[in-house]
Amino acid sequence: MISRAKSEALFAEALQHIPGGVNSPVRAFRAVGGQPFFVDRAKGARIWDVDGNELIDYVGTWGPAILGHAHPKIIAAVQHAAERGTSFGIPNPLEVTMARLVKAAVPSVEKVRMTSSGTEACMSAIRLARGFTKRDKIIKFDGCYHGHTDSLLVKAGSGALTFGHPDSAGVPAAFTQHTIVLPYNDVESVKAAFAANPSQIAGIILEPVPGNAGLYLPRPGYLEALREITAANGALLIFDEVMTGFRLARGGAQQRFGIRPDLSCFGKIIGGGLPVGAFGGHAEIMDCLAPLGPVYQAGTLSGNPLAMAAGIAALEELETSDACRKLEELSAQLESGMKDAAKAAGVPVQFNACGSMFCVYFTDRPVHNLADAMHSDRARFAKYFHGMLDAGVYLAPSQFEAGFISTAHTPADIDTTVRAAAKVMKSL
Repeated sequence: MISRAKSEALFAEALQHIPGGVNSPVRAFRAVGGQPFFVDRAKGARIWDVDGNELIDYVGTWGPAILGHAHPKIIAAVQHAAERGTSFGIPNPLEVTMARLVKAAVPSVEKVRMTSSGTEACMSAIRLARGFTKRDKIIKFDGCYHGHTDSLLVKAGSGALTFGHPDSAGVPAAFTQHTIVLPYNDVESVKAAFAANPSQIAGIILEPVPGNAGLYLPRPGYLEALREITAANGALLIFDEVMTGFRLARGGAQQRFGIRPDLSCFGKIIGGGLPVGAFGGHAEIMDCLAPLGPVYQAGTLSGNPLAMAAGIAALEELETSDACRKLEELSAQLESGMKDAAKAAGVPVQFNACGSMFCVYFTDRPVHNLADAMHSDRARFAKYFHGMLDAGVYLAPSQFEAGFISTAHTPADIDTTVRAAAKVMKSL
């Protein structure tokens, strides 16, 4: 029996001081049952909890650890930056380097502004879209998460053309009245929304590959259709690439699928593991931001030198290494192995993968959107999660989260993971 006594004691204490004992809800294990463990350290593709248990990690800090944990070049960059000062609130050269790297990797970005989180980046991009178009309404999609901004914490209305309703207590209905929520991968609902709201929609925001309801991919032609519809109606197309940026390709999902959005939001990888976000796009649109234009956006820690140093080290390593090829090979190995394991166990599984992102759904139906994902057997997933955890493999503690592969993973790690999954699935 694996001992987690120290984690259990820490969680009991945390419950006395922190709401739910955690500083972000999914960490509480509510979706899978049981109690969370506490991490002592991490290196490469592995983490060690405070009880000394070693785990192969497929959460990767929810995406940023594309090079693995505690990558030596990132650690060295942060140490060097910290010696020169942890925060200035004054322009520093690292901000310019970061902007240059983002622009070089993502052709749709002509100018970029840093923020401190992905939530802040998406919030600012939507404000900018509204300010630029002088329109109020925004379309988002069921299952796409863009941070905890009031106007985006929205669940769908009773029909495809109704406005959304607040999906969290504390969000007034008036804050979501201009947000239209549609099903992902449904082009006709988008056309209908624009027809019902002529010259009122400022833009569409979406994760090009949603990773916050598990993981599902755009149908062929879907992203192209969104690009055509927004262009034809004078609205902006906003890609939330906080997860997919610099992961699905050097230029993100937009490079992988050949689409150029008007605005893009980034985070995670560009901070090298430190808090960061960014949004960018066409110069004409970005120049509407203060101090040049009337759309206000600010942040004391935006462009923080520690985050910039870590992110620059990460992006430069991705640019000069063979990371993309390695990630694709590891992903293909994991996908093949997991499908074989599920088949041998006779368990209905949909294994969705795109580049180094993946998700296991326990359902016999293909998953193309949130409604499909909801058919997954969450009780079976909870048993699978705990079985894998006991076998030394850490997956996201929720059916509705993506997994991440890093360049620190090895083919041997994938083999170990597949063998564990085969054993666990046979017991479900």
